[in-house]
Amino acid sequence: MSVILTQTDTTVGFLSKDAQKLCDIKSRPSVKPFITVYKNFKSFLTDGNRVMKNRKNLIRRSKKTTFIINNFAFRIAPFTLHSQILRDASWFYSTSANRSNEKFERSFCESKADIIIEDVNFLIEKDSSALIKINKLKRRKLR
Repeated sequence: MSVILTQTDTTVGFLSKDAQKLCDIKSRPSVKPFITVYKNFKSFLTDGNRVMKNRKNLIRRSKKTTFIINNFAFRIAPFTLHSQILRDASWFYSTSANRSNEKFERSFCESKADIIIEDVNFLIEKDSSALIKINKLKRRKLR
């Protein structure tokens, strides 16, 4: 599977269905999981995921927020770019487009990506998503 470099809803990111390729690019341990980005809430549920009834609206209405439920990190983020590749897939593993713990470097990212999707606004490093750990009773903001 290909590694895509694109502007996500939050920052510049690598997207792929192959977590091992992303691990190799980022030089990070394969046991550290990636965020799974779904194009809509229906895709999230179709993938076999469940969420507590009292948290559905929070997840459905959130913008630029990553949720963790039982050590599974995910985000609902519609792909705004008009790319057929992004529209056809219901989910991707996602990570920021940089070396681990470093800033965005365009030449590094372009050398590692198989496909580059860019619009007229170019690729811009922005703030990462908010990170909220939720369960049935509590929610805790981690980032």
